[in-house]
Amino acid sequence: MPSLKDLKIRINSVKSTQKITSAMKMVAAAKLRRAQEGAEAARPYALRMENMVAAIGANIGDPEAAPKLLAGTGKDDVHLLVACTADRGLCGGFNGSIVRAVRNTARHLKIEGHTVKILCVGKKARDLLRRDFAADIVDTFEGIGKRGVKYDEAETVAAKIIEMFEAGEFDVCTVVFNRFQSAMTQIVTKQQIIPFQAPKDEEGAEKASGPSAVYLYEPEETEILADLLPRNLGVQMFQALLESSASEHGARMTAMDSATRNAGDMINGLTLTYNRTRQAFITKELIEIISGAEAL
Repeated sequence: MPSLKDLKIRINSVKSTQKITSAMKMVAAAKLRRAQEGAEAARPYALRMENMVAAIGANIGDPEAAPKLLAGTGKDDVHLLVACTADRGLCGGFNGSIVRAVRNTARHLKIEGHTVKILCVGKKARDLLRRDFAADIVDTFEGIGKRGVKYDEAETVAAKIIEMFEAGEFDVCTVVFNRFQSAMTQIVTKQQIIPFQAPKDEEGAEKASGPSAVYLYEPEETEILADLLPRNLGVQMFQALLESSASEHGARMTAMDSATRNAGDMINGLTLTYNRTRQAFITKELIEIISGAEAL
């Protein structure tokens, strides 16, 4: 049985931990509100951008004249997986769910005979994936979203992806991130950004962008897409990082709330044990005093 001193030290230690988790919960809650507003505000713009690219791409008469970012290389031998995680832990299953999805996807692609490359956005992706896929990790971006996700940070990641694609280092690029739904729910999402895929609904069918109409473009569609596709890549990457940031803060707030409540339960249990042990020591001392007095 632990001594009273040991129990007292443990109670104080758990109380200190509870103060830390409570503070982290409040910080995450404050950051969550701004991150959630940013993610929800960017969704319509990202969707409209996708619909615009899909509408213009559908009007190209000669598929061979389409930009490579739209049509692809014609192969799917090499796949690039962009894993969007956090730089820190203590956020429940946020990082683990992304790493698990990337790991399963990479293994499935390798079984099918494809080559896999991984681009890590967030230190946790690199730390958790390098045990099994150290040779496949091509680069890591750290510090993104440290003070809120900025568009130039997303452009930096998008520029790296475009540079690798133009150098012929991969054929298909897929971003894996957590889409924010609520503070307790984040949905692991895999979005192919190269070659471009038209947005799809929940049943897998392409979303209708509105009533069909005939448009005349000036300049030509291929010239518009040559400028629009890199912009769309930056926008989709920005949206993924915003969703990931909001999901991270929501997961951390939920995890720290659970940790704070668990610490409270542990403190109550340790306090009860402390009081019982203290009472047992007092009873024992009283018995010894009474026995000694009777012996005299």
